[in-house]
Formats: sequence, structure tokens, C-alpha cells
Amino acid sequence: MILTVGLGCQRGCEVEALLELFNSALAEAGIDPGQINALASIAHKRDEPGMIALANALNLPLQCFDAQQLLPYEGRLSHRSAVVFAHTGCYGIAESAALALAEQLANAPARLLITRKKAARATFALACAG
Repeated sequence: MILTVGLGCQRGCEVEALLELFNSALAEAGIDPGQINALASIAHKRDEPGMIALANALNLPLQCFDAQQLLPYEGRLSHRSAVVFAHTGCYGIAESAALALAEQLANAPARLLITRKKAARATFALACAG
């Protein structure tokens, strides 16, 4: 089974905040962080220092998708944000990125295991496929 974490964050979000959200969401669900295959986000977060540091700290690849690649997942999101759409061109980054990457890696339909979790400066979602 493929497990992927989708992440969104504000500019300048510290790696510690992302790591805390990552660990607490997985612990709450009883999922071992070692089972995660990869991290996903939106393309304009590709150079975000906190995201890069998180991927390095966890030794996981970070795959980023264009808004056009994430938009088709709108109907499967637990939360749709008009504000996020105005800024990015998609209605939710964490959930749609997690779904997109799980489907890409497994070449099979994905579903959300953990819907959007929000911290002060970041969002988290977990998808599985295969």
C-alpha cells in the first residue's frame, strides 16, 4: 500500500511546525511515520525552506504538482477554500496533493485516510492507494 502525505503551509513556515503537525496527525491515527512513502504539495512550495527541510529530515521525496494537476480532485476534498483557490488556482492543497501523489505512485485510485488537519501555519492530509 502506498501512503502519501500532502502538505500546505504559509510562506516561511518553520520545519518544526511542519514536523509537529506530521507527527501528531500520524500518532492520532496510529500510523507509523516509517510507512509514509512520500510528501506532496503544490508547485509554488517547491522552494519553501520548511518543506525542503522536512523532506530531508524524514528522508522522503517531495513531489510538487501544478494547480491544474490538483484541480480535478476538488470533488473529493473534505474542505474547499475559496481563499486558497484565489491564491493558488486549486481549492485545497494538502488533500489534493496527497491524492494526486498516491494515485501517481500506485497507478491506482486513492482515498483520504486522514482528511485535512490544520495547524497555525500548515495543513496536512494522508492518502492511500494500492
